[in-house]
Amino acid sequence: MLKKLALVILLICATRVFTANAWAEYKPQSLMDIYEQALAHDATLASALSANKAAQELIAQGQALYRPVVNFNAGVNASRTDISFNNLASPFKGGVQTFEGYNYGVEARQPIYRKQNLVQIDQARTQVSQADKQLFLSQQDLILRTTQSYFDVLAAQDKIDLINAQKAAILSQLEQAQAYFDVGISTITDINEAQARYDLIVAQEMTAINEHQIAERALQAITGDLPHQLAAVKSELKPHALEQSMEKWLAVAVQNNVNIQIHQDTVTYSEQEIEHAKAGHLPTLDAVANYSDTYTNGGQFGFGNDLKNGTIGLQLQVPLYQGGATNSRIRQAVLNKQKAQDDVALARRQTELETQRAYLNLNTSIAQVKAYEQAVTSSQSQVASTGKGYEVGIRTSVDVLNAQQQLFVAKRDLLQARYGYLVNIIRLKTAAGVVTETDLADINQQLVH
Repeated sequence: MLKKLALVILLICATRVFTANAWAEYKPQSLMDIYEQALAHDATLASALSANKAAQELIAQGQALYRPVVNFNAGVNASRTDISFNNLASPFKGGVQTFEGYNYGVEARQPIYRKQNLVQIDQARTQVSQADKQLFLSQQDLILRTTQSYFDVLAAQDKIDLINAQKAAILSQLEQAQAYFDVGISTITDINEAQARYDLIVAQEMTAINEHQIAERALQAITGDLPHQLAAVKSELKPHALEQSMEKWLAVAVQNNVNIQIHQDTVTYSEQEIEHAKAGHLPTLDAVANYSDTYTNGGQFGFGNDLKNGTIGLQLQVPLYQGGATNSRIRQAVLNKQKAQDDVALARRQTELETQRAYLNLNTSIAQVKAYEQAVTSSQSQVASTGKGYEVGIRTSVDVLNAQQQLFVAKRDLLQARYGYLVNIIRLKTAAGVVTETDLADINQQLVH
């Protein structure tokens, strides 16, 4: 009895584990699931992260410019001389002599005043600020790319499903036309029309399958894995009208768009570069200390030496003339600043244009969803009435096929309008520079999990 009970418990546990694994395998992937995969596998974001980490080292490099620099040097040598003295009364012995020696020393240099180094430290901070903004821009871009690719796959899958449904409807109409022809109610024209529609929809199905595979591979390039099943959009989705005007969105975009901020940092860096070039006219002052030990066991005059020397002092260097290079660098830096300012103006115009485009597209998507919902309802009524008319002989097979095609087109356009509405929300906020993962989570709530 106990063995049977243990066996039953074991079977129940195994069944629960199998059911849990099966549910995990077939549970649709939501937009947030795909985004989490993208965070871990997207190569573009990984590249931006590495670039940002590398840029952080510029701060340490800039600070090192005002820290002591210590160098150690050493050497050994062997010498051979052959000397003769013309003065016979010279106390030094001539002839061939060989001797060896060595030397080593330590030098420490501490910058006290170097204007160029101070400017380079400020430039390093500006470059790090740009790198941080570039990383943030890459994160925002990933949110948009993930959303766009997710709904591209859904749209491609919906197209296949609608084509399959349309193919089934055409096939049914073909069979009905054949039955009517067999009893002499309809002509061969109805059969040919239905067959032509069926052959065409089969060709369209191949194209749709190909588009779906391409969309899946595009998503795989972001996440690293092919999606198995994506959560669809709720059928009761109701778009919300925009509360803020286009002018307010433009004001938000000009203030928050990260690309504009990056170009503004470039202007700051250019101003610092002008200051750095002008510093080439200024003197530098360093504190210098060194110690050296030089030893030889002989010399050309017959004796060696062991010299130990230590010095400490200040070193002033005043640039007087450098061939006009410093003035040329100043002129170049001024022109680069003008270019950076022009780039800011260009980035602002592009941001405004992109914001306006996203705003108008979102408004259009909202109107399209409502219009296509009505179109689907009207097309459904038309299919029903046309089918009844065909049964009583006042409508032709072509009329039925046209009505069915119009219904499927309306359904496809409705789904695409819903996807466009959700994607355009992210696109507008991305253009304005305010998109976050919270916006992605809000859209995720509109999916059937």
